[in-house]
Amino acid sequence: MDSYDTGISKVTTSYNRHFAIGARRRLPWLAGITIAAIGAACGSSEPVITPATVGGDQLLFERGTATLSEGSWVEAREYFLQVRDNYPQSGLRADARLGVADTYESQGGAANYVSALAEYEDFLSLYPTHPRADYAQFKLALVHHHQMRPPTRDQTWTQSAIREFEVFLERHPNSEMVGEVQGYLQEAKDRLSESEFIVGRYYHRVEWWPGAIERLDMVLTTNPHFSDREPAHFYLADSFYQGGDYERALSAFQTLLEKFPGTEFNEEAAAALADIETRLESGSAAPLESNEENTGDDFFAVETPSSK
Repeated sequence: MDSYDTGISKVTTSYNRHFAIGARRRLPWLAGITIAAIGAACGSSEPVITPATVGGDQLLFERGTATLSEGSWVEAREYFLQVRDNYPQSGLRADARLGVADTYESQGGAANYVSALAEYEDFLSLYPTHPRADYAQFKLALVHHHQMRPPTRDQTWTQSAIREFEVFLERHPNSEMVGEVQGYLQEAKDRLSESEFIVGRYYHRVEWWPGAIERLDMVLTTNPHFSDREPAHFYLADSFYQGGDYERALSAFQTLLEKFPGTEFNEEAAAALADIETRLESGSAAPLESNEENTGDDFFAVETPSSK
């Protein structure tokens, strides 16, 4: 039977007791609803994943891949870092390392490129025979390629890009990415050759023949597919001619006319060849006038990290 306290005191009945027991049983369910509501209010629709979550590494990796494709570099990086740092036995740990590196490479900028290089280098050091080692080497070279300077600037990054792409071809000759790598390698070689050609052409203009010969010969020797090889052949031949090296000038002009029979330099080359042949027949080997003082050493101001 129900009992009541007198006055304004707590009243307890059998109904009250049943209600209290039912409320206690409903508390966990109500708490879950509350937490879910808070999460929705905060904008998070995905469940929290912890190291105890079954398949948590796979879920985190998938989230990282998805957000990376959406351009959310920082968020993607956090997912990959969780896989790398919290799942030491996961089969996805190596791929997560590449994911971290990819977020830095994709985000871009000098600081991020430094981090990307470190991550790719760490991967190659830890997993040199991994099935995706070719991908890591490709992306490592690509970060160098991203930082190549214009041909009138210091070419340190261009040279390192060439080196890293050549390492790729040496280590992974059967990779599916060989064709793409060869394209990037030729682009880097063309950038370096263009830089050397500009300097060689400048030396030719100021009549510093030894400097012109060195730069132009380097272009044709190291990059036979250079797009401006026709003028490079001409200015190299003319530098030999102007400097008095008639034997090499003769050979160089003949090479120009053989490789480029319709060359725009045909008239100048023909006149030079006629003069060279006359000089060689007469035994006159006196060089033409040359500017021995202007070496053009200040043409490029080499950039250093402190001067950027």
